[in-house]
Amino acid sequence: MPNFIEKLFKPEKRETSDEDFVEIETYEYKEVSEEKPASMYVKVAELVSLNDINEVKKHVYEGNIVIVNIGPMGTDRLVRERVIKELKKVVDDIEGDIVGLGETQLILTPSGVKVDRNKITSVRA
Repeated sequence: MPNFIEKLFKPEKRETSDEDFVEIETYEYKEVSEEKPASMYVKVAELVSLNDINEVKKHVYEGNIVIVNIGPMGTDRLVRERVIKELKKVVDDIEGDIVGLGETQLILTPSGVKVDRNKITSVRA
């Protein structure tokens, strides 16, 4: 028989069923009309080589948020440091922000947009 401390700290095992999940309908994307363009876009980029940096810079200078995957560049620490240094110069130049998500993802923001470094978590009593 488990003692009181084990019962208190051991997570309760629970079976899951289909009722535990919510079905999400497919979101239907609506094209932005040229008459009403968005003031800012969230762009996703994948850096495969150092030549790709200029395209990322262009989008940040245009005022967009860019999520960059630097994973395809490989694991060479010096190359990654060079990429990050170049991208930091861009956000410093425009007074934007840059933050890493894990080892291979970066978020770059334009002026007026900052990334909150605090995670959103639920408060459990």
